[in-house]
Amino acid sequence: MEKTQQELNYERIASAITYLQDNFQKKPSLDELAEHVHLSPFHFHRLFTEWAGTSPKKFLQFLQLEYAKKLLREKEYNLFDTHVLTGVSSTSRLHDLFVHIEGMSPAEFKQAGEGLTLSYSYQSSPFGQCLLASTDKGLCYMAFIKDKEQGIADLQKRFKQAQLKEELTPIHTEAMRIFDQEDGSLANIKLHLKGTAFQLKVWQALLQIPTGEVRTYQAIAEQIDKPTASRAVGTAIGQNPIAFLIPCHRVIQRSGHTGGYHWEPIRKTLMLGWEQAHTTNSNDHETI
Repeated sequence: MEKTQQELNYERIASAITYLQDNFQKKPSLDELAEHVHLSPFHFHRLFTEWAGTSPKKFLQFLQLEYAKKLLREKEYNLFDTHVLTGVSSTSRLHDLFVHIEGMSPAEFKQAGEGLTLSYSYQSSPFGQCLLASTDKGLCYMAFIKDKEQGIADLQKRFKQAQLKEELTPIHTEAMRIFDQEDGSLANIKLHLKGTAFQLKVWQALLQIPTGEVRTYQAIAEQIDKPTASRAVGTAIGQNPIAFLIPCHRVIQRSGHTGGYHWEPIRKTLMLGWEQAHTTNSNDHETI
């Protein structure tokens, strides 16, 4: 499948960050990172800054374990502060201000999508190609994919009896605007999700994590009044069908490690760094 320039840029940045993580103790230079992705240092630095919104050096600070721990220390106990829900800027706007979850009816859930027609389309994002699908009630699926055929197979597996139709809908277009961190005029987006009551409650809690912040699995369990269910919470998070828009990537381990991610751990790492960079509106142009 032919890749867009945006997707190619993401793959180069992901490759550079993976290399950096694997060779962190050696402190690779800007020249080494650029050579790894077959670019000149100047071109690599410019590409990285355009993609991430900040320099490689500053971006690395967002990825460091100690920085993640710092975020947890600062934010973990402010979950219910009322100021979080008011006066937020466009770059740190809470998802739950404009994203609404509607669970599928018991009949729809049981019938695995029988009688439903899903419109799907492929869209390019800063983190690779996405497959989106929606019913007439709202967005029901959003996933990062490498291969179109496998992507459709995964979608059909989730909605075994549904009819699939390739069609770009306004819902898809609106959902993709979430990747524009400067856009403060997002419209309400309705999600039409197939999930248990527990899963829907967990996914709703994820929507309340602001851009640029992180929570632990235990914090989510406590938020939904199930303090002993952190493992079940982790399972529900892993079954989230809406990538990025329901920000399961913002849930990390208490140790500060990012942990696993259904759509590849390196993508989760890059999302967290990218959001931190855009939230702080950094204009730092230092070299690594």
